[in-house]
Amino acid sequence: MELGKVTVSINKAINAQEVAVKEKHARTCILGTHHEKGAQTFWSVVNRLPLSGNAVLCWKFCHVFHKLLRDGHSNVLKDSMRYKNELSDMSRMWGHLSEGYGQLCSIYLKLLRTKMEFHSKNPRFPGNLQMSDRQLEEAGENDVNNFFQLTVEMFDYLECELNLFQTVFSSLDMSRSVSVTAAGQCRLAPLIQVILDCSHLYDYTVKLLFKLHSCLPADTLQGHRDRFLEQFRKLKDLFYRSSNLQYFKRLIQIPQLPENPPNFLRASALSEHISPVVVIPAEASSPDSEPITDLVEMDTASQSLFDNKFDDIFGSSFSSDPFNFNSQNGMNKDDKDRLIERLYGEIAALKEELENFKAESARGMVQLRGRTSELEAELAEQRHLKQQAQDESEFLRAELEELKKQREDTEKAQRSLTEIERRAQANEQRYSKLKEKYSELVQNHADLLRKNAEVTKQVTAARQAQGDVEREKKELEDSFQRVSEQAQRKSQEQAEVLDTLKRELAASRQEMQVLQGTLESSTQVGAEQSTRIAGLEQERDSLSQAAEQHREEMAALRAELQQLQDTLSHEQESSKMELETLQTQLKDKQESRERALQQRLDEEQFALLQGTAREAERMVQDALSRLEDPAHISCTGSAGTHLSPACCLPADCLLSRTLAASECVERLQDAHSKYLSNHGAVGSLLPCLALFAHLVSDTLLQGSATSHVAPMEPADRLLEMCKQCGSEAVSYLSTLQDPGTVEGADCSLVMTCLGQISAIGEELRPRGLDIKQEELGDLVDKEMAATAAAIETAAARIEEMLSKARAGDTGVKLEVNERILGSCTGLMQAIHILVLASKDLQREIVESGRGAASPKEFYAKNSRWTEGLISASKAVGWGATVLVDAADLVVQGKGTFEELMVCSREIAASTAQLVAASKVKADKDSANLCKLQQASRGVNQATASVVASTKAGKSQVEEKDSMDFSSMTLTQIKRQEMDSQVRVLELENQLQKERQKLGELRKKHYELAGVAEGWEEDAAD
Repeated sequence: MELGKVTVSINKAINAQEVAVKEKHARTCILGTHHEKGAQTFWSVVNRLPLSGNAVLCWKFCHVFHKLLRDGHSNVLKDSMRYKNELSDMSRMWGHLSEGYGQLCSIYLKLLRTKMEFHSKNPRFPGNLQMSDRQLEEAGENDVNNFFQLTVEMFDYLECELNLFQTVFSSLDMSRSVSVTAAGQCRLAPLIQVILDCSHLYDYTVKLLFKLHSCLPADTLQGHRDRFLEQFRKLKDLFYRSSNLQYFKRLIQIPQLPENPPNFLRASALSEHISPVVVIPAEASSPDSEPITDLVEMDTASQSLFDNKFDDIFGSSFSSDPFNFNSQNGMNKDDKDRLIERLYGEIAALKEELENFKAESARGMVQLRGRTSELEAELAEQRHLKQQAQDESEFLRAELEELKKQREDTEKAQRSLTEIERRAQANEQRYSKLKEKYSELVQNHADLLRKNAEVTKQVTAARQAQGDVEREKKELEDSFQRVSEQAQRKSQEQAEVLDTLKRELAASRQEMQVLQGTLESSTQVGAEQSTRIAGLEQERDSLSQAAEQHREEMAALRAELQQLQDTLSHEQESSKMELETLQTQLKDKQESRERALQQRLDEEQFALLQGTAREAERMVQDALSRLEDPAHISCTGSAGTHLSPACCLPADCLLSRTLAASECVERLQDAHSKYLSNHGAVGSLLPCLALFAHLVSDTLLQGSATSHVAPMEPADRLLEMCKQCGSEAVSYLSTLQDPGTVEGADCSLVMTCLGQISAIGEELRPRGLDIKQEELGDLVDKEMAATAAAIETAAARIEEMLSKARAGDTGVKLEVNERILGSCTGLMQAIHILVLASKDLQREIVESGRGAASPKEFYAKNSRWTEGLISASKAVGWGATVLVDAADLVVQGKGTFEELMVCSREIAASTAQLVAASKVKADKDSANLCKLQQASRGVNQATASVVASTKAGKSQVEEKDSMDFSSMTLTQIKRQEMDSQVRVLELENQLQKERQKLGELRKKHYELAGVAEGWEEDAAD
């Protein structure tokens, strides 16, 4: 890209015309930074522009430079850091202009400097602030301190963006369609860059705050949350106002922030956060972009192409006769020419009408496309807002249900916690008492355990015996079953043998029939078989007897088992009864011990109450005795005499003590009623008793001190009421020490006495000036002007007296008068300088503190300070007048040097009061304050000079008037000595009286100053 083209684009983009920067020129500047990898060319051109002389030129420079910082090469920031101080100076210079583009340029330059500092401190952030969540995590380097500092820097960055946003909007007349004018677009165009920055900064701030809340306690981040909420409200309002401007609707789609800010105390709310996305439509073009090619010219070109094709086909020469008009109808050449011209005219008119129609169609199509894109963007935004609202509604519904459940659970938990705490407190009190009882029950428990072990052993042995019996029974049953099976098998074998014998007998009978000859042998065989059968029958009988014996043994075993079971159940019942008896005895002992412990606890609690009440009574008795103590009376009297106006009034102190004592009496009544309903609540009664005694004693002493500085009649009533209040308090504390009267103790009489003391204190409070607040401003100006006039008059009178002294006096008297009047002149000049410095500082305070209000409203709002300033001005003017009068009398020989010294010191004190009154609301770094302090030191030095010159003059005059002892005898000297001693005694007596008078005067001055200054007003005013 050519360097000259970039230079031309920069000059075209940054000009003095009040129109928006054209997009093509800004784009060329951005491409130039990428081409040369820096911003040297940009700054070389900008440095030649008069940015400090034209506000519009500076405004457009800020717009282009903001674009370069966002979209230009990364080296733009490095090349621009060297000009940071120049931008700051230019910002301060434009800040002095309150109209037009002055304030806008000042705030925009501050924003650009803040952006440069932010990106130089955080190089991971690109100029357009587009980062992923992973890159944002890496920017903090996994350190919570880095995240904390990064969040603060983002808050500062976003604060500058919002300030520019608000300043631009406040400079526009929103009642008219300013966004469609060139001047309005010139001011609104940079806000597109601001909107892009704000959307990213808001998103990153939300994510960083959620991360900080996961690592740090919520109390630590309270300041972060407050600052975020403030910026959230501003940004939401500005986004809403911007989205309604026609200028922004065509260029950018502004996101809408949620209705409520994110809840950082709930970690799951991060998943509900939707990052605001600023959409710039692709088809949108800014008003400063390249104009669209004229569709009319395109249609004209296409029509000319059509004409060329027509000429190629039919011929292009008007002189020729393409349609052979000469040979048709006998028409001549002139008629044909006129006809051709008329036809061509109609064709041209039709062409022009066609071109206009096409141009209008094209413009309408472009407008419809733009409107369609706007409607689509609005439809998408509305859909997004609808979905967001539905999601938020569902979330709020779910959160509401969850909050209801949490509230119910919290209430249940709170009730349970209260019950548990009450029980825990009672258990803790009983635990210490039950420890001793537990040690006594351990032995009984051990005995029961031993008996339980013995019973367990017996039960185990019985269970083992029962198991053995059951096993033997099972074995006998198995044996009986086996014997039965054997007998059954033998019976079957015998039956089979009988069958066999029967068959053999039948066979034998057949053989007997066949073989009769073998009869004898067969008979012998039959006899053997009979013998065998008889043996088998005998064996069967023996087996039957054995089975019968087994049955008898099983019956005996069953009887023995039943006996063992009965014995075991009897032993279990006896053990259970014995255990119940032991438990009953243990419970009775425990209840009796608890009753004894509770009785002892009640006695100790009442003893503690008696001791506390006794100490409280002793404290109140001590306060009552101190009311009559002469040392206390003299102490409080001197303290009341020397009170300064800066101190708190005695009546105010008395009222504050009375109010505190009344509140304590109310709490004491509540604690006493709780104690009567539950003696365990003595813990809340004892602190109230101690505080009651302290506050009542303090009230009595403060009432005594107030009575010493009050008039006679209210002082007597106040002192009498203090004594009655102390007596009632002692009576109440005495009733608390007696068990029979503790329930009837009542402190309502103490409350009544405190109310009467408060009423007397209200009567003793001084009343302020009856000046309307709207007149305070005029009164301040009048008093300051009167003070300055009094100073000038005093200086003129001193000059006049000095001229007269030089004309009429000689010698030592002239020297003394010149020195005194010269020092007085210097003092007047120093006071005049101080008054002027005070007026300048006062004007600065009013301008810096009143804001949009008028000076009179500022004085009315700060009435206490204004009244102090008025009083100080009056004191300075009066002091100057009195000083001049005293100096005049001294010069004439009618006054005393002491009066002149007192006046000079009084005027120094008055000027110090004026300095203090002016210094109250001044900025500590103010230049006018430094001048005022320097002038105050000058006044002090001038005062010291007046005192020194007066003392020197007095010593010269006294040396001149020294006594001559040369002609005096011893008797005369002795007489003079006695006269001097008498004079000394008289002067000492007068000195004591004058000191008492001075104390009374200061006391009265204190009361009148309280009335004048309105010291009785609340500190909240």
